[in-house]
Amino acid sequence: MTAVDRRPAPRWFVQALVYAALTSSVVSSLGMLLVPSVAAQFDIPVSQAQWMLTVNLLVGAVATPVMGRLADGPHTRRLLLISLAVIFVGSIVATVATNFTVFLLGRALQGLLYGTVPVTIALARRHMSFADSQPAISTLSVTVSIGLGLGYPLTGVLAATFDHRAAFAFAAVFVVTAAVGVWRFVPGGPDPLAPRTPFDLRGAILLGVGLAALVLWISEAQDWGWAAPATLAALVVALIALVAWGLHSVRTPHPLVNLRVVRTPEVLLANATAIGLGVAMYIGLSIASLVAQAPTSTGFGLAVPLMWAGFMMAPLSIGSLTANRSVRVLSRRVDMAVFLPVGAAVMTAASVLLWLDHDHIWSLALGMFLFGVGIGSGYAAMPALIARSVAVHQLGSAVSFNQVLRTVGGAFGAALSAAVLAAHPSDSTYSTDEGITVAFGVGVACCVVVTAALLVHAVVGRERGRRQAAL
Repeated sequence: MTAVDRRPAPRWFVQALVYAALTSSVVSSLGMLLVPSVAAQFDIPVSQAQWMLTVNLLVGAVATPVMGRLADGPHTRRLLLISLAVIFVGSIVATVATNFTVFLLGRALQGLLYGTVPVTIALARRHMSFADSQPAISTLSVTVSIGLGLGYPLTGVLAATFDHRAAFAFAAVFVVTAAVGVWRFVPGGPDPLAPRTPFDLRGAILLGVGLAALVLWISEAQDWGWAAPATLAALVVALIALVAWGLHSVRTPHPLVNLRVVRTPEVLLANATAIGLGVAMYIGLSIASLVAQAPTSTGFGLAVPLMWAGFMMAPLSIGSLTANRSVRVLSRRVDMAVFLPVGAAVMTAASVLLWLDHDHIWSLALGMFLFGVGIGSGYAAMPALIARSVAVHQLGSAVSFNQVLRTVGGAFGAALSAAVLAAHPSDSTYSTDEGITVAFGVGVACCVVVTAALLVHAVVGRERGRRQAAL
């Protein structure tokens, strides 16, 4: 199965995919900055308003592996268009919602955005040659961080100038333009070479239940209490469902996620890195955002107005885009696996900077830029490593699983940072400077562990290659 056997990709094909992926990542950035605004709009506590993030993650965790598996089938373009349509409906519902329950429904429908990037990657690999698809895949992978850097400033400006509804209305318009681009420039019709394999419904249910329970446990354990019956029940359900899914997947001929492929060295390396860097990234971004908006009376806050707080994330996009362009050039001479430890090392440097100096705007901006460089390097390498290790008809499933692990890592990061801040209460609704410092320190520890593991893997792999060459 090669790209030349299929309908060739038209002009602007890659640009249409990148725009669709970028749209999804921009929409995903609508949550964090708007939690206080949503709480005030619906007259609910901030802790309750946090469910706008949780429900979005829950649906995303369940939908992403399903969408990845369907992306390996013959109707990938149709899948992307339907997903964008659902995200559009969710944006409209969130815009016009008159109560928090309806608003949560809109946020749930927007959860499909997490699965769109793996679908675009599967389309790129399917309609392009392997060599041409590699730079496109690396660019699609880092649209997540680029979109965050663009979405935060837009969200801040729209919410401060109008209200949170304007941000979601903008998202709806943005999604429509992405759908038009996909409809116009992505080849349509069923793919004659795509496998017609039965859908693993049992695996989808088991994995969906397991991931939903796991994300729920991670996200809500701090509020419910780590020893509360609901917390323990969510953990037990997650473990039972995920173990049952693993056993089912290795026994069925057409699993939702091919675990035999996932456990190959390069795919396993990319997936393990996805979890670790996902934890560190979410801690860094969320705590930096909190520091920027907190009042100066807290001892650590910079009191940046909402309109300008989003611009603190703009260096993230600049760093990601810069790193992605550099990786595309260097990958012609350097193996893609090299960029995983490089990206992790740069993220470690960013985490250390924020840990040691987070009470100046310049240090936050530089930290965000370095985070962008690290994410742009590491995230560009992950799907490229997966793409060269799995068959074309399994790429959507494998990449979507990597995306799920990034999401789970981000949820772990949210839970860790919330637990650290809650352990350092103050007289205000904010934490203390000590809590902020410890939270950044946890991010440093995550980055150091990931970087060390990747460097050890690289050294061991090099030594093994030398021994094989000597035989």
